[in-house]
Amino acid sequence: MLKSLFHWKVLVNLLLAAAIFTGLVWLTFRWLEYHTNHGKEIPVPNVVNKSVHDAIKVLDDAGLEYEVDSGKFDPRYRPFQVLDIFPNAGARVKDGRTIMLKVNPRTWAKVTVPDILDKYKGLAFRRLDQVGLKVGDTIFEPSIQRDAVIRMMYNGSVIKPGAQLQRFSTIDLVIGSGPKRNISVPNLVGLTVAEAKAIVTNNLFELGLIEHEDGKSDETDIVYYQDPAGGDLRDQGMQIDLWASKKTPAQMGGKISYLNSIYRIKIDTTLPPVRYEEVPVYEEPRYAPEPKLEPKPEPAPSSAPKTSEPAATATPKPTVAAPKNPINNAKPTDTKTTPTKPAATVKTNTTTTTEKPKAKVVVD
Repeated sequence: MLKSLFHWKVLVNLLLAAAIFTGLVWLTFRWLEYHTNHGKEIPVPNVVNKSVHDAIKVLDDAGLEYEVDSGKFDPRYRPFQVLDIFPNAGARVKDGRTIMLKVNPRTWAKVTVPDILDKYKGLAFRRLDQVGLKVGDTIFEPSIQRDAVIRMMYNGSVIKPGAQLQRFSTIDLVIGSGPKRNISVPNLVGLTVAEAKAIVTNNLFELGLIEHEDGKSDETDIVYYQDPAGGDLRDQGMQIDLWASKKTPAQMGGKISYLNSIYRIKIDTTLPPVRYEEVPVYEEPRYAPEPKLEPKPEPAPSSAPKTSEPAATATPKPTVAAPKNPINNAKPTDTKTTPTKPAATVKTNTTTTTEKPKAKVVVD
Protein backbone atom coordinates (compact mmCIF):
# COMPACT_ATOMS: atom_id res chain seq x y z
CA MET A 1 0.00 0.00 0.00
CA LEU A 2 2.70 2.48 0.99
CA LYS A 3 4.94 1.32 -1.86
CA SER A 4 2.22 2.08 -4.36
CA LEU A 5 1.63 5.54 -2.78
CA PHE A 6 5.24 6.58 -3.21
CA HIS A 7 5.44 5.33 -6.73
CA TRP A 8 7.07 7.82 -9.03
CA LYS A 9 4.06 8.03 -11.27
CA VAL A 10 1.83 9.04 -8.38
CA LEU A 11 4.29 11.68 -7.29
CA VAL A 12 4.43 13.11 -10.79
CA ASN A 13 0.67 13.38 -10.92
CA LEU A 14 0.55 15.15 -7.55
CA LEU A 15 3.17 17.65 -8.65
CA LEU A 16 1.31 18.36 -11.89
CA ALA A 17 -1.94 18.91 -10.01
CA ALA A 18 -0.30 21.33 -7.59
CA ALA A 19 1.30 23.25 -10.43
CA ILE A 20 -1.98 23.53 -12.29
CA PHE A 21 -3.84 24.73 -9.12
CA THR A 22 -1.16 27.33 -8.41
CA GLY A 23 -1.31 28.59 -11.97
CA LEU A 24 -5.09 28.93 -11.83
CA VAL A 25 -4.96 30.92 -8.62
CA TRP A 26 -2.30 33.23 -10.02
CA LEU A 27 -4.26 33.80 -13.20
CA THR A 28 -7.41 34.52 -11.21
CA PHE A 29 -5.81 37.25 -9.12
CA ARG A 30 -4.17 38.77 -12.17
CA TRP A 31 -7.54 38.89 -13.89
CA LEU A 32 -9.14 40.53 -10.86
CA GLU A 33 -6.40 43.16 -10.71
CA TYR A 34 -6.90 43.93 -14.35
CA HIS A 35 -10.68 43.99 -14.11
CA THR A 36 -10.89 46.07 -10.94
CA ASN A 37 -7.98 48.31 -11.80
CA HIS A 38 -6.23 47.32 -8.63
CA GLY A 39 -3.78 49.95 -7.60
CA LYS A 40 -5.29 52.51 -9.97
CA GLU A 41 -7.45 54.93 -7.87
CA ILE A 42 -8.80 58.30 -8.88
CA PRO A 43 -9.41 61.13 -6.41
CA VAL A 44 -12.97 62.48 -6.47
CA PRO A 45 -12.92 66.02 -7.83
CA ASN A 46 -14.56 68.80 -5.79
CA VAL A 47 -17.65 69.91 -7.71
CA VAL A 48 -19.62 71.38 -4.76
CA ASN A 49 -21.21 74.81 -5.48
CA LYS A 50 -20.75 74.25 -9.20
CA SER A 51 -23.69 74.04 -11.53
CA VAL A 52 -24.84 70.54 -12.32
CA HIS A 53 -23.76 70.88 -15.95
CA ASP A 54 -20.19 71.85 -15.01
CA ALA A 55 -20.02 69.07 -12.42
CA ILE A 56 -21.07 66.44 -14.96
CA LYS A 57 -18.38 67.60 -17.38
CA VAL A 58 -15.67 67.34 -14.68
CA LEU A 59 -16.75 63.85 -13.69
CA ASP A 60 -16.79 62.69 -17.30
CA ASP A 61 -13.22 63.90 -17.81
CA ALA A 62 -12.13 62.02 -14.68
CA GLY A 63 -13.70 58.79 -15.90
CA LEU A 64 -16.32 58.72 -13.18
CA GLU A 65 -20.04 58.05 -13.47
CA TYR A 66 -22.66 60.29 -11.83
CA GLU A 67 -26.25 60.23 -10.56
CA VAL A 68 -28.25 63.39 -9.86
CA ASP A 69 -30.60 63.63 -6.87
CA SER A 70 -32.74 66.78 -6.50
CA GLY A 71 -33.75 67.36 -2.92
CA LYS A 72 -35.97 70.06 -1.45
CA PHE A 73 -35.73 73.46 -2.98
CA ASP A 74 -33.67 75.89 -0.91
CA PRO A 75 -34.10 79.52 -1.99
CA ARG A 76 -30.71 80.42 -0.42
CA TYR A 77 -28.89 78.67 -3.29
CA ARG A 78 -28.99 78.98 -7.05
CA PRO A 79 -31.16 76.64 -9.06
CA PHE A 80 -29.29 73.49 -10.23
CA GLN A 81 -26.39 74.21 -7.86
CA VAL A 82 -24.52 71.15 -6.51
CA LEU A 83 -25.01 71.17 -2.73
CA ASP A 84 -23.23 67.92 -1.78
CA ILE A 85 -21.53 64.85 -3.29
CA PHE A 86 -20.93 61.26 -2.17
CA PRO A 87 -18.19 60.05 -1.79
CA ASN A 88 -16.81 63.32 -0.52
CA ALA A 89 -14.40 65.39 -2.50
CA GLY A 90 -10.81 64.06 -2.28
CA ALA A 91 -11.75 60.43 -1.66
CA ARG A 92 -9.94 57.92 -3.90
CA VAL A 93 -12.18 55.66 -5.93
CA LYS A 94 -11.85 53.26 -8.82
CA ASP A 95 -12.27 54.33 -12.39
CA GLY A 96 -15.98 54.24 -13.37
CA ARG A 97 -17.28 54.67 -9.82
CA THR A 98 -20.71 56.38 -9.60
CA ILE A 99 -20.73 59.70 -7.76
CA MET A 100 -24.02 60.92 -6.19
CA LEU A 101 -24.75 64.60 -6.77
CA LYS A 102 -27.29 66.41 -4.57
CA VAL A 103 -28.57 69.34 -6.62
CA ASN A 104 -30.83 72.25 -5.63
CA PRO A 105 -33.89 72.08 -7.90
CA ARG A 106 -35.03 75.01 -9.98
CA THR A 107 -38.13 75.60 -7.86
CA TRP A 108 -40.33 73.96 -5.29
CA ALA A 109 -41.43 70.40 -5.83
CA LYS A 110 -45.00 69.77 -6.98
CA VAL A 111 -47.69 68.62 -4.56
CA THR A 112 -51.15 67.15 -5.08
CA VAL A 113 -54.16 69.37 -4.45
CA PRO A 114 -56.36 67.69 -1.80
CA ASP A 115 -60.10 67.18 -2.20
CA ILE A 116 -61.66 69.98 -0.12
CA LEU A 117 -64.83 70.55 -2.16
CA ASP A 118 -68.04 70.70 -0.09
CA LYS A 119 -65.87 70.77 3.05
CA TYR A 120 -66.11 73.35 5.83
CA LYS A 121 -63.76 76.26 5.19
CA GLY A 122 -61.83 75.77 8.45
CA LEU A 123 -61.05 72.14 7.56
CA ALA A 124 -60.13 73.16 4.00
CA PHE A 125 -57.60 75.71 5.24
CA ARG A 126 -55.87 73.10 7.42
CA ARG A 127 -55.75 70.51 4.62
CA LEU A 128 -54.12 72.95 2.22
CA ASP A 129 -51.58 74.05 4.82
CA GLN A 130 -50.60 70.45 5.52
CA VAL A 131 -49.58 69.80 1.91
CA GLY A 132 -47.76 73.15 1.60
CA LEU A 133 -50.32 75.22 -0.30
CA LYS A 134 -51.42 78.74 0.63
CA VAL A 135 -54.92 80.22 0.66
CA GLY A 136 -55.30 83.47 -1.27
CA ASP A 137 -58.61 85.28 -1.71
CA THR A 138 -61.84 83.90 -0.26
CA ILE A 139 -64.77 84.77 -2.51
CA PHE A 140 -68.27 84.37 -1.07
CA GLU A 141 -71.02 83.29 -3.44
CA PRO A 142 -74.72 82.56 -2.78
CA SER A 143 -75.15 78.85 -2.17
CA ILE A 144 -77.29 76.57 -0.04
CA GLN A 145 -74.04 75.28 1.52
CA ARG A 146 -73.07 77.96 3.98
CA ASP A 147 -69.32 78.25 4.73
CA ALA A 148 -68.50 75.30 2.43
CA VAL A 149 -65.90 75.33 -0.37
CA ILE A 150 -67.65 75.45 -3.75
CA ARG A 151 -64.68 75.85 -6.15
CA MET A 152 -60.89 76.12 -6.14
CA MET A 153 -59.15 78.56 -8.48
CA TYR A 154 -55.50 78.97 -9.44
CA ASN A 155 -54.42 81.97 -11.53
CA GLY A 156 -58.06 82.61 -12.48
CA SER A 157 -58.73 79.03 -13.64
CA VAL A 158 -60.81 76.39 -11.89
CA ILE A 159 -58.75 73.43 -10.67
CA LYS A 160 -59.93 70.04 -9.51
CA PRO A 161 -58.71 67.82 -6.67
CA GLY A 162 -55.64 65.78 -7.65
CA ALA A 163 -54.02 68.50 -9.75
CA GLN A 164 -50.25 68.99 -9.40
CA LEU A 165 -49.07 72.40 -8.21
CA GLN A 166 -45.75 73.65 -6.95
CA ARG A 167 -45.34 73.80 -3.23
CA PHE A 168 -46.38 77.10 -1.62
CA SER A 169 -48.62 77.98 -4.54
CA THR A 170 -51.58 80.25 -3.73
CA ILE A 171 -55.13 78.98 -4.26
CA ASP A 172 -58.28 81.12 -4.23
CA LEU A 173 -61.39 79.58 -2.67
CA VAL A 174 -65.03 80.25 -3.54
CA ILE A 175 -67.11 79.76 -0.38
CA GLY A 176 -70.89 79.57 -0.05
CA SER A 177 -72.59 82.45 1.74
CA GLY A 178 -75.91 80.66 2.30
CA PRO A 179 -79.19 80.66 0.36
CA LYS A 180 -81.12 83.81 -0.50
CA ARG A 181 -84.64 84.30 0.81
CA ASN A 182 -87.83 84.95 -1.14
CA ILE A 183 -86.44 84.40 -4.64
CA SER A 184 -88.86 84.30 -7.56
CA VAL A 185 -89.24 80.79 -8.98
CA PRO A 186 -88.43 80.72 -12.73
CA ASN A 187 -91.23 79.79 -15.15
CA LEU A 188 -90.30 76.46 -16.76
CA VAL A 189 -93.55 75.64 -18.54
CA GLY A 190 -92.99 75.24 -22.28
CA LEU A 191 -89.29 74.38 -21.96
CA THR A 192 -87.67 71.01 -22.44
CA VAL A 193 -86.57 69.01 -19.44
CA ALA A 194 -82.89 69.61 -20.28
CA GLU A 195 -83.42 73.37 -20.46
CA ALA A 196 -85.43 73.35 -17.24
CA LYS A 197 -82.66 71.49 -15.40
CA ALA A 198 -80.07 74.07 -16.46
CA ILE A 199 -82.26 76.98 -15.35
CA VAL A 200 -83.02 75.35 -11.99
CA THR A 201 -79.32 74.78 -11.35
CA ASN A 202 -78.34 78.32 -12.36
CA ASN A 203 -80.95 79.77 -9.99
CA LEU A 204 -79.64 77.61 -7.12
CA PHE A 205 -82.82 75.58 -6.73
CA GLU A 206 -82.97 71.82 -6.31
CA LEU A 207 -84.58 69.60 -8.92
CA GLY A 208 -87.20 67.37 -7.34
CA LEU A 209 -89.67 64.97 -8.94
CA ILE A 210 -89.73 64.73 -12.77
CA GLU A 211 -92.79 62.82 -13.96
CA HIS A 212 -92.95 61.89 -17.65
CA GLU A 213 -96.33 61.09 -19.14
CA ASP A 214 -95.03 58.10 -21.06
CA GLY A 215 -92.92 56.85 -18.16
CA LYS A 216 -89.65 57.38 -20.03
CA SER A 217 -86.81 59.72 -19.09
CA ASP A 218 -86.58 61.67 -22.32
CA GLU A 219 -85.07 65.10 -21.69
CA THR A 220 -86.66 66.45 -24.88
CA ASP A 221 -90.13 66.22 -23.31
CA ILE A 222 -91.88 69.57 -22.79
CA VAL A 223 -92.67 70.74 -19.28
CA TYR A 224 -96.41 71.39 -18.99
CA TYR A 225 -96.67 71.81 -15.21
CA GLN A 226 -94.43 72.73 -12.31
CA ASP A 227 -94.74 73.05 -8.57
CA PRO A 228 -94.23 75.63 -7.15
CA ALA A 229 -95.56 77.80 -9.94
CA GLY A 230 -93.42 80.30 -11.78
CA GLY A 231 -93.28 83.62 -9.99
CA ASP A 232 -93.85 82.21 -6.49
CA LEU A 233 -91.40 83.32 -3.84
CA ARG A 234 -89.25 80.57 -2.37
CA ASP A 235 -85.88 80.25 -0.66
CA GLN A 236 -82.91 79.03 -2.67
CA GLY A 237 -82.37 75.33 -2.29
CA MET A 238 -86.08 74.47 -2.39
CA GLN A 239 -87.16 71.66 -4.71
CA ILE A 240 -89.07 72.22 -7.94
CA ASP A 241 -91.16 69.32 -9.26
CA LEU A 242 -91.80 69.00 -13.01
CA TRP A 243 -94.37 67.21 -15.18
CA ALA A 244 -93.35 66.66 -18.80
CA SER A 245 -94.91 65.17 -21.93
CA LYS A 246 -94.46 64.93 -25.65
CA LYS A 247 -97.57 67.10 -26.01
CA THR A 248 -97.74 70.86 -25.65
CA PRO A 249 -99.17 72.47 -22.50
CA ALA A 250 -102.27 73.50 -24.46
CA GLN A 251 -103.05 69.84 -25.16
CA MET A 252 -102.68 68.89 -21.50
CA GLY A 253 -105.54 71.04 -20.19
CA GLY A 254 -107.31 68.19 -18.39
CA LYS A 255 -104.15 67.04 -16.64
CA ILE A 256 -103.29 70.61 -15.69
CA SER A 257 -106.76 71.12 -14.19
CA TYR A 258 -106.37 67.95 -12.18
CA LEU A 259 -102.96 69.02 -10.88
CA ASN A 260 -104.33 72.48 -10.05
CA SER A 261 -106.98 70.87 -7.87
CA ILE A 262 -104.19 69.24 -5.89
CA TYR A 263 -101.43 71.86 -5.83
CA ARG A 264 -103.34 75.10 -6.46
CA ILE A 265 -106.07 75.04 -3.85
CA LYS A 266 -107.81 78.42 -3.97
CA ILE A 267 -109.05 80.09 -0.83
CA ASP A 268 -112.11 82.38 -1.17
CA THR A 269 -111.04 85.67 0.30
CA THR A 270 -114.28 87.50 -0.63
CA LEU A 271 -116.20 86.17 2.35
CA PRO A 272 -116.41 88.49 5.33
CA PRO A 273 -114.19 87.57 8.18
CA VAL A 274 -115.63 85.52 10.95
CA ARG A 275 -116.83 87.73 13.78
CA TYR A 276 -116.83 86.39 17.24
CA GLU A 277 -119.46 87.96 19.50
CA GLU A 278 -118.17 89.15 22.80
CA VAL A 279 -119.28 87.15 25.78
CA PRO A 280 -121.37 89.39 28.08
CA VAL A 281 -119.78 90.13 31.37
CA TYR A 282 -121.87 88.91 34.27
CA GLU A 283 -122.34 91.49 36.98
CA GLU A 284 -123.30 90.52 40.45
CA PRO A 285 -126.60 92.04 41.64
CA ARG A 286 -126.42 94.93 44.03
CA TYR A 287 -128.63 94.82 47.04
CA ALA A 288 -129.78 97.91 48.98
CA PRO A 289 -128.65 97.91 52.58
CA GLU A 290 -131.26 97.14 55.15
CA PRO A 291 -132.84 100.23 56.79
CA LYS A 292 -131.90 100.96 60.33
CA LEU A 293 -134.78 100.60 62.75
CA GLU A 294 -135.19 103.40 65.19
CA PRO A 295 -135.54 102.37 68.84
CA LYS A 296 -139.09 102.22 70.15
CA PRO A 297 -139.87 105.26 72.29
CA GLU A 298 -140.74 104.47 75.86
CA PRO A 299 -143.64 106.35 77.47
CA ALA A 300 -142.86 108.74 80.27
CA PRO A 301 -143.84 107.59 83.76
CA SER A 302 -147.25 108.82 84.77
CA SER A 303 -147.69 110.74 88.01
CA ALA A 304 -151.44 110.10 88.28
CA PRO A 305 -152.68 108.73 91.55
CA LYS A 306 -153.28 105.07 91.72
CA THR A 307 -156.87 103.94 91.91
CA SER A 308 -158.58 100.70 92.16
CA GLU A 309 -159.09 100.60 88.41
CA PRO A 310 -156.09 100.82 86.18
CA ALA A 311 -155.80 103.80 83.97
CA ALA A 312 -156.61 103.17 80.37
CA THR A 313 -153.62 103.68 78.15
CA ALA A 314 -153.59 103.88 74.41
CA THR A 315 -151.02 101.85 72.48
CA PRO A 316 -148.88 104.22 70.45
CA LYS A 317 -148.16 103.44 66.79
CA PRO A 318 -144.53 102.40 66.08
CA THR A 319 -142.34 104.76 64.15
CA VAL A 320 -141.32 103.24 60.75
CA ALA A 321 -138.36 104.73 58.88
CA ALA A 322 -138.81 105.23 55.16
CA PRO A 323 -136.69 102.80 53.00
CA LYS A 324 -133.56 104.12 51.37
CA ASN A 325 -133.48 104.74 47.65
CA PRO A 326 -131.56 101.77 46.04
CA ILE A 327 -130.60 103.81 43.01
CA ASN A 328 -128.77 106.78 44.42
CA ASN A 329 -128.42 105.47 47.97
CA ALA A 330 -129.75 108.74 49.28
CA LYS A 331 -131.19 108.73 52.77
CA PRO A 332 -134.67 110.15 52.84
CA THR A 333 -135.70 112.43 55.61
CA ASP A 334 -136.92 110.37 58.55
CA THR A 335 -140.34 111.30 59.70
CA LYS A 336 -141.25 110.55 63.29
CA THR A 337 -144.69 110.54 64.69
CA THR A 338 -145.27 111.03 68.36
CA PRO A 339 -148.45 109.39 69.50
CA THR A 340 -150.68 111.43 71.81
CA LYS A 341 -151.86 109.66 74.85
CA PRO A 342 -155.56 110.20 75.38
CA ALA A 343 -156.70 111.68 78.52
CA ALA A 344 -157.17 109.26 81.32
CA THR A 345 -160.49 109.21 83.09
CA VAL A 346 -160.33 108.57 86.77
CA LYS A 347 -163.48 107.43 88.38
CA THR A 348 -164.14 108.12 91.96
CA ASN A 349 -167.08 107.53 94.11
CA THR A 350 -168.29 111.04 93.92
CA THR A 351 -166.98 112.77 90.83
CA THR A 352 -165.27 111.97 87.55
CA THR A 353 -162.09 113.89 87.06
CA THR A 354 -160.50 114.43 83.65
CA GLU A 355 -156.71 114.58 83.82
CA LYS A 356 -154.73 116.68 81.42
CA PRO A 357 -152.06 114.59 79.60
CA LYS A 358 -148.46 115.41 80.14
CA ALA A 359 -145.93 116.13 77.40
CA LYS A 360 -143.98 113.18 76.10
CA VAL A 361 -140.24 113.11 75.70
CA VAL A 362 -139.23 111.85 72.28
CA VAL A 363 -135.89 110.07 72.18
CA ASP A 364 -134.19 110.12 68.77
